[in-house]
Amino acid sequence: PNRKMAKKRSRSDGGEVEEDATSHVFAGWQRGGDTSGPSFYWQGGETLKVPRSMHGKHRQSLVSLMGQQSVKGVALVLGGESQTRDDSDHEEIFRQESNFHYLFGVAEPDCLGAIDVKSGAATLFIPRLPAEYAMWMGPIASPEDFVKKYEVDAVRYVDEIPAFMAEFAPETIYLYEGINTDSKAKGTPATFEGIEAYKVDREVLHDAVYEARVVKSDEELEVLRFCNRVSSAAHIEVMRKVQPGMMEYQMESIFLHHCYYHGGMRHQAYTAICGCGPNSSVLHYGHAGAPNNRKLGKTQMVLNDMGNEYYCYASDITCSFPVSGKFTEQQRSIYEAVLETTVAVMNALRPGVAWFDMHELAERVLAKHLIKLGFLHGTVDEVMEVHLPAVFMPHGLGHLMGIDTHDVGGYPKGAERATRPGLRNIRLNRDLAAGMVVTVEPGCYFINHFIEEALADESRAKHMNADKIRGMVGFGGVRIEDDIIITKDGMELMTNVPRTIQEVESVMSGMDFPLPTSDYPVPRCKPFVGSKA
Repeated sequence: PNRKMAKKRSRSDGGEVEEDATSHVFAGWQRGGDTSGPSFYWQGGETLKVPRSMHGKHRQSLVSLMGQQSVKGVALVLGGESQTRDDSDHEEIFRQESNFHYLFGVAEPDCLGAIDVKSGAATLFIPRLPAEYAMWMGPIASPEDFVKKYEVDAVRYVDEIPAFMAEFAPETIYLYEGINTDSKAKGTPATFEGIEAYKVDREVLHDAVYEARVVKSDEELEVLRFCNRVSSAAHIEVMRKVQPGMMEYQMESIFLHHCYYHGGMRHQAYTAICGCGPNSSVLHYGHAGAPNNRKLGKTQMVLNDMGNEYYCYASDITCSFPVSGKFTEQQRSIYEAVLETTVAVMNALRPGVAWFDMHELAERVLAKHLIKLGFLHGTVDEVMEVHLPAVFMPHGLGHLMGIDTHDVGGYPKGAERATRPGLRNIRLNRDLAAGMVVTVEPGCYFINHFIEEALADESRAKHMNADKIRGMVGFGGVRIEDDIIITKDGMELMTNVPRTIQEVESVMSGMDFPLPTSDYPVPRCKPFVGSKA
């Protein structure tokens, strides 16, 4: 906890009130206060203080991975740009470009950064703002202010980049330009007037920054733990308040309020997925065309996939539970199949394990339950051979997570995408290493499209109980998603929400969490205790 300092000030009626001496702190930067010490990001209250010095370590990691120390070169990185909505003057809430945040931690838009590939020395370039900016947006910070705030070596204006390059005289300028293996989108390289006069490399920087972001620093792990604590507490708050007749978007609203009010988390890590009944089988439900707007039915299951971010670092958590607060036998059977799957995977996680193997482990555990429940016929090997588990879990087991929810680096150079059902949708193909952060998110869904497609294929249909499976189409689905740190000898579970039947039903009946005794077999981190609402 961050201790508050208070001083007395006079009230207009002659009395005194306490004034918080930290009230001038905004995002870890003191307006009018002492700026001589280390800089940090902080949203006040019980939120986490993040030292901005960590970005200097990230820059050193980058230049090490670039391996260009023998070259007189500079990496030039483009930050995020301010945007307005269409042709209006409505400014969208700015969120920094992820690679730029990793390297510089700068909150403001329209900046660029240069990194000496030998030393890691950093120069930040900021926009030269017009005087009227101060009227609308507040005092204009000087380059010296930016040096102190972001702990870089130098700050200049964007329009001085050509002069900077002329003075530096680089043999090579390294630009960020490459394909994101998840989105398939191409990164936007920095540019400036006169860049054509220099030798430019468009590959080394992209590959190095992706690889640098795969293994998290100690400081990054602390931020991710904080994100998980707050988002876990928000999920619990939703579970406590769910009632039949509520709308799906009201669950989203409760979650967002809790994260922002208690955790200072203004941004969602992704669009909230709050699916009830059949909507819980729509993997990325909650989009503009289906904006979490179904009424919750008493006999239905809910699937809430929500996570907020702090200092641009994500959380990604899914909870599934019955609207009524009590599992039916049918709901219990599907839920326990998924729960056993996620526990089996967690118990197998450690450095050196191939992620594809973890996905196949999840499929085998799920297949065992689907056979036991009478949805499938045959042995586990037989249903695996024809890829039937992918009918019920068509997505990958999980992904890397960090500054982006689907974080970069899942497919390093040379890594091939699988072609078979299930594995072809996986976002990660590499062996696990200590310091990686992954999601584990097995699920079981009854999606009519995939069911009918499989029933039309004799090799798969002969292992399927068509009537029993078709009878589940309106059920929707169950997903359990947790955020995991790979440690040197295993894993650390950051997510702390009710998971077992006992825990879910107890919390939904009004009990505090964690329970005095738990039947969950995986150790969990401590819960978040935030400010009082």
